Amino acid sequence: MLTKKVLVGGCFNKIHPGHIYFLKTAKKLGDKLVVVLTNDKNNKKPYVLPAKERKRSLKSLNIADKILIGHFKDKTKIVKKVKPNIIVLGYDQELPEGLESLKYVRIKKLSNYSTRLK
Repeated sequence: MLTKKVLVGGCFNKIHPGHIYFLKTAKKLGDKLVVVLTNDKNNKKPYVLPAKERKRSLKSLNIADKILIGHFKDKTKIVKKVKPNIIVLGYDQELPEGLESLKYVRIKKLSNYSTRLK
């Protein structure tokens, strides 16, 4: 039996219930959940945390099967390496250019959870 890999990506600077909902919902779509963290060089949030710290926080949730740090120039490079069966996008994410041929699903926002500053 083949493993169905699900890939998600994001910054995950400050984990909140919306992130947990997103990750758990994505995990239900396959057998293995791979999370790609935004590379530090591309993480432009005002509340940015280093990738190693973000990775530790995600790992402590015990939801993802694998957590990787994305390439700073080519967003498609890690996707080509992982070869997911499905990419799961959050309500505010866009599919990176060059990945249009892959299957993807968009998960709706959970309530008003967001780490965006007002």
